[in-house]
Amino acid sequence: MDRIDAMQAFARVVETGSFTKAAETLQTNKTRVTQLIQQLETRLRVKLLHRTTRKVNVTADGAAYYERVVRLLADFDDAETSLSAESAVPRGRLRVDVPAPFASLVLVPALPDFHARYPDIQLDLGASDRKVDLIDENVDCVLRGGELTELSLRARHVADLPLGVYAAPAYLARAGTPASPQALDDGQHVVIGYRGSRAGTPLAHTLHRGDERLQVRGRLVLTVDDGNAYLAAGVAGLGVLWLPTYMAHAPLARGELVPLFEDWQLDPMPLYLAFPPNRHVSLKLRVFIDWIVELMARRAPGTMRMP
Repeated sequence: MDRIDAMQAFARVVETGSFTKAAETLQTNKTRVTQLIQQLETRLRVKLLHRTTRKVNVTADGAAYYERVVRLLADFDDAETSLSAESAVPRGRLRVDVPAPFASLVLVPALPDFHARYPDIQLDLGASDRKVDLIDENVDCVLRGGELTELSLRARHVADLPLGVYAAPAYLARAGTPASPQALDDGQHVVIGYRGSRAGTPLAHTLHRGDERLQVRGRLVLTVDDGNAYLAAGVAGLGVLWLPTYMAHAPLARGELVPLFEDWQLDPMPLYLAFPPNRHVSLKLRVFIDWIVELMARRAPGTMRMP
């Protein structure tokens, strides 16, 4: 048994949920994939997969083994690529996690360009606002807004995201338009809270105008932990919200949100691309990082300010 072939077969079966589909992606036949999995289970003396006539499920042992296998295969692929005569061609699987709104509004619409440049990179994209453990979850890199609290990670500052304060016309018709940021703390108005993965409670916001600086928290009636839900709550008229301008652009154009306090500014939100400190920066990761920086630079006018 070729252990690398067996691990690749096992990983593909887990990812596709089918021996037939795994065989197709590996350009072999179902019998060969079945034999490799059986030999692997015999060698390990554990059951990796539950098979029925309709579907294939991974066992608890298989799930734990899969996470290790994916990491080993990625390291093997990087080692081969770095020594290959074709090392100038980035290839292989790249696992990336980004905030959900950024994925839907910025990254995914731009991916045709990325795949046109790097057709041999298989991008495994996670879109969430949760805190991802890069080591345990075998993630190559994460894109996160705000200051990084995990100082052990290596990070590249790729952009600054301008912020604004907004509310829906329906909310303003009901509660009135606040004349100044101070009005958000007078009890008449409510704000929508966003509880990020690194904060137990919603954070206060600091606005400045010339030499004036104000910290506003506001009265909360709703707190969410997902960027898309946060935006939806604002559009629904549930309160005032703070948004990166790239998230506010479309709702503003549709008349779903109205900007507030335009003579005041908020400090921009830094955007970082972070990756594990002990992991080799492979060619596929390097070109993805450079592409993200380029993408942010193209979007900079009116939406993002590059450092």
